Amino acid sequence: MKKFIVLLIAVVTVISGCAKKDQGNLLEDIKKRGTLRIGMSTFVPWAMNDREGKLIGFEIDVAAELAKDMGVKAEFVPTKWSGIIPALLTGKFDLIIGGMGITEERMQKVDFSDPYDYSGMSIVASRKKAPGLNSLDDFNKKGVVIAARLGTTAAEAVKKYFPDAEIKLFEDEAQAIQELLTDRVHAVVASAPLPEFQAIKYSDRFYLPLQDTFTKEPIGFAMRKGEEKAKNYFNAWIKEKHEDGFLKEKKRYWFRSRDWDSRLR
Repeated sequence: MKKFIVLLIAVVTVISGCAKKDQGNLLEDIKKRGTLRIGMSTFVPWAMNDREGKLIGFEIDVAAELAKDMGVKAEFVPTKWSGIIPALLTGKFDLIIGGMGITEERMQKVDFSDPYDYSGMSIVASRKKAPGLNSLDDFNKKGVVIAARLGTTAAEAVKKYFPDAEIKLFEDEAQAIQELLTDRVHAVVASAPLPEFQAIKYSDRFYLPLQDTFTKEPIGFAMRKGEEKAKNYFNAWIKEKHEDGFLKEKKRYWFRSRDWDSRLR
């Protein structure tokens, strides 16, 4: 028994040493591989497919710039949003750069960089199904149905701000918007500026009950825990890109204009 215990301690020590050895090497692994693997999911205008099927959008530009400055290639790994954190934890990619809000719940599973952007929740509603509803309280009632994307902070916001309403969750915003177009829901909650874009696109069908977002959340790169060197590097990079205007310019192009419309399918 004593020999068994000694052997067990030795095995645990070796495993622990290997685990510690594997942590903190993200930057070296990326350099050695020559690629930065980015987990993302499509969100307009964060990440979209253009006419040729190529990924474009705010997050795509940010990730590509980061990879370029690191001297490696950007490799995008499209992943369902509801499973993106588990995919990161199993090593499917190095980082999540996908408009991910920094929340306490997520911080229990992953580490985040400093914010490189700020987002907020907005709401777009059906003129036919929700006439005269113009406040959060108006939508927080039984009989009101609100759609959001599964696994997002939009879904969390609906639960928090509209506890009396019914919530319908979908794998992507396109499904939620389709529910709104067919009058099966009263409204859709999503990160700005998607609701604003939809209200413009379907101005005869949709309207904005609120002129501003009703939440504000920081957006960061998500990585596996224990990567302090990488986190420090990413934080320094984000600070530099704030200071040189890169992030501001990209935000203006993708969120304050529709100059990119012609590039879509």
